Amino acid sequence: MNITYLGHASLHIEFEGTNIIVDPFISGNPMASHINIADLKADYILVTHAHQDHILDVETLAKNTGATIVSNYEIAMHYGAKYFKVFAMNHGGTYTTETFSAKYVNAIHTSSFPDGSYGGQPGGFVLTANEKSIYIAGDTALTYDMKLIPLQTKLDLAILPIGDTFTMGVDDAIIASDFVECDRILGCHYDSFPPIVIDKTDAMIKFKAKAKSLVLLDIGKSIEV
Repeated sequence: MNITYLGHASLHIEFEGTNIIVDPFISGNPMASHINIADLKADYILVTHAHQDHILDVETLAKNTGATIVSNYEIAMHYGAKYFKVFAMNHGGTYTTETFSAKYVNAIHTSSFPDGSYGGQPGGFVLTANEKSIYIAGDTALTYDMKLIPLQTKLDLAILPIGDTFTMGVDDAIIASDFVECDRILGCHYDSFPPIVIDKTDAMIKFKAKAKSLVLLDIGKSIEV
């Protein structure tokens, strides 16, 4: 899998010609101004929850690409009512295609659309393709439910929020990496606006002290899993 960081919590994941966009928040992020939404490919859009900084560009991308929006029941019904292609699921369920599976797992957060309407319960995804598995935590606090993931899946990468204030911070993310039994972490949901600005050098030192690898990508840069 090739994973490109699009800023904040947004990702582009590509494998065997399949393109997945996660939580697209690009046009509203000045730090991602060099990312052209019109150039992005998407067969599927995975949405962890309904907050604006995770759904802002869902409709634009879906219109541009015809992608299927995969999320919890309430979010899927919201977009389905606008005649987008959707797949509705809930916690514990798995969306399976010929090339990948995506299991919707628990997250501790809130979820509402920008107008205040209910966005269902937040979640994350365990994505498996080509015998590789990654955990996309979404916005979450540290939770014991993370311990359930390695009971079924050996992770190659965990994508964790580290910005604190609205999600767990660096110290809790280190514990989360223990819970999911994965020592390679891609950090997200940091530096996008003042309450979640972090000391990146300090964060990397803390992870290294625990014999873990914290990857902090520049927007538009990629890693392979």
